[in-house]
Amino acid sequence: MGTNAAPQAAPGAAPRIEYRSVTKRFGSAGGPTVTAVEGVTLSIRDGEVVSLIGPSGCGKSTLLGMGSGLYLPTQGEVLVDGERVDGPNDHVAFMLQKDLLLPWRTIRENVEYGLEIKGMAAAERRPLALDLLGRFHLGGFENHYPRQLSGGMRQRAAMARTLAVDPSVLLMDEPFSALDAQTKMVLQQDLATMLAREGRTALLITHDLAESIILSDRVLVMSPRPGRIIEEIPIDLPDRENPMVRRRKPGVAVYVERLMELLRIGETLETLETA
Repeated sequence: MGTNAAPQAAPGAAPRIEYRSVTKRFGSAGGPTVTAVEGVTLSIRDGEVVSLIGPSGCGKSTLLGMGSGLYLPTQGEVLVDGERVDGPNDHVAFMLQKDLLLPWRTIRENVEYGLEIKGMAAAERRPLALDLLGRFHLGGFENHYPRQLSGGMRQRAAMARTLAVDPSVLLMDEPFSALDAQTKMVLQQDLATMLAREGRTALLITHDLAESIILSDRVLVMSPRPGRIIEEIPIDLPDRENPMVRRRKPGVAVYVERLMELLRIGETLETLETA
């Protein structure tokens, strides 16, 4: 079911995003240095959805931060569409746990925000925003403010805003973790449908093992800090575009059990290394 080999894009397919022997250390002059991730190599091909799981503090968010250009690797390099990431760029969109909508802007104006920063004229960006809001079941709410919407509706608006800039790669850091179970399942469906329909490339962090399976083509498992990729699990299940259907497949439980086993192995290795 899994392999310890470094995850790679399919032969002949140029990866959308690629991490090459990436190490990231944090520290200040005269203070302690912490190695967040070490020697991480991975690549994600066009249209692929990959989930990243691992214990808290293992560097998952650090990898996304480097992929988005928020900070640079200490060693190694990250490439998006074959270009080295040396700062924030238009190729990548980053979606966080909180919706971070601007409270003084309407939902439509929030969705337009990235396009406005890019200099797109109002006459062009408005129909794009309205189309996205319609696709995420927010038609008729475009003139509402964030405070007037439920948590799930705000997160849908955040997804629409993320996609409005038409990124090559979508990075998501536990985008559904703050939602109730029912709302979470609905948004998982919305996201999966959109990713499949548009052939989007995505790297998703989640602590929900079932979520990682039902949304992904592959799941990458990280060790405790310093984070390394310890296993790649290809998900051989149909219906990625329909997670509510995929969730009912008998194989999901087998994958969950395997992921739990790998996380326990990682914890054991950490104990041995620190003993």
